[in-house]
Amino acid sequence: MCRNIRILFNFDPPATDEEIRSAAMQYVRKVSGSTKPSKINEPAFEHAIDEITSTTRKLLESLTTNSPPKNREEEREKAKAKAIKRFGTVAAAN
Repeated sequence: MCRNIRILFNFDPPATDEEIRSAAMQYVRKVSGSTKPSKINEPAFEHAIDEITSTTRKLLESLTTNSPPKNREEEREKAKAKAIKRFGTVAAAN
């Protein structure tokens, strides 16, 4: 799995449209092997991103869990601590 795609399910507040679209874009980039498509492939690239965004939104809306929603800031801090333990430093996060 692409390391840049973040978990979007079960957060308070829920994932934004921008976060869902960013994950879709990362997926399309990974699958296509291209970060920026050629002019001729742009329509296909954008169409795929739109379709995956829509499907991801539907998936997130249909999932259920008994676990309480995670706090974004707490999860961000956990990830930083894990990175520091693993690498000795932490890179700037999105």
